[in-house]
Formats: sequence, structure tokens, C-alpha cells
Amino acid sequence: MESFAPLPASAAWRHVEARDGFEAVFVSPTGAGGWRFDGHSVAVEHGVAWAVRYAIEVDAGWATRWTEVRGRAAGGERRVRLDAAGPGRWLADGRPAPGLDGCADVDLEASACTNTVPVHRLSLAPGDAAGAHAAYVRAADLAVERLDQTYRRVPGAEAGAGAGPAFDYSAPVFDVACRLVYDRAGLVVRYPGLAVRVI
Repeated sequence: MESFAPLPASAAWRHVEARDGFEAVFVSPTGAGGWRFDGHSVAVEHGVAWAVRYAIEVDAGWATRWTEVRGRAAGGERRVRLDAAGPGRWLADGRPAPGLDGCADVDLEASACTNTVPVHRLSLAPGDAAGAHAAYVRAADLAVERLDQTYRRVPGAEAGAGAGPAFDYSAPVFDVACRLVYDRAGLVVRYPGLAVRVI
């Protein structure tokens, strides 16, 4: 099982290439051995400005318990809440969401931080790969859809001093295949074309 370093109290990323903006997150332990992530992300993408505020809580095994997202764009303010209703089952704003059946995580388009959850939950050994299907929340309108994605841990990626693991990531629906580099705490350092860690 992967042994990550303790999470920092805060982290931040600069949005790059695909959009211009910034994300900051504040991390706190929960009383049940899990974690809560409170984040803010603002950006301009394809000439559209949006702002997203989110809270995500995971249990001690890194299973997502709930997520609440609030957003604002030119179309107005929106809010969505996703609650785990058993393994691979979800409630969206209190109603069953069968289209998300089989999803284990929540992935926010607005956030590099949400790529932290699956790598902790999966605890992949070097060379191993696994699907990490997620409830995907769009940034501009908070629309929720299913996202099928895969993580493969790269053997030997931690060889450098201070380096954490790297994962080959793919999301076929977006035609995305790239290598995500993490720090020892399991937070993304570099997401090609999307985000670079600042602190």
C-alpha cells in the first residue's frame, strides 16, 4: 500500500495553457480519520470567465463521502451537491443519479486538486493500472456527467530527490493521455496543459 507523506495545510496551482487562472485549496483532517478539501478556482477559458468554490470530504480509505460545488459564470450562479449513497451510487442534490453508477470519485473540471483522491484510494504499485470512474463536474455550468479514466503508476518515477510518484493518466472521452507528476504527499505538481503547482 502506498505510503504518502502528510498532506500540507494548503496548496495552490496556476492554470496554464488551456486557461488562465488560479486554484487554492485548504486541507483539514476530519474526526473520522478522513480529510476535507476546501478550494477556490477562478479562470478565463475560451473567453469565458468562471469562479468555483468547492468542498470535498473523503473518509479514512479515501472514498468520497460528499462534494458541494458553487459556481458563477456569465449565465449566473449555480450549486450542486453530490452525496455517496453506497459503493458506486450517488445522489445529486438529494435525488438518485443512476448515470453515475460505478463512479468512485468526484472530479472537478475546475480543479487539479481532485486528482489527489484516486491515487490515494487506489494505492497502486509501480506498473499497476486501474480505472477510476468519476462524477465529473463542469466548471462553467456545474453540469454533472460520468467520466471514465485510468491511472497507471509509472515505475521508478520517485527516483529523484524529493520526488513523488507519477501516473500515466487517460480520459478517452476528452482524448487526453498525459503523465501527471505528484509530490510525496500525493498532490499534483504538474498536469500537462492544465496546471502547475505553485506551493
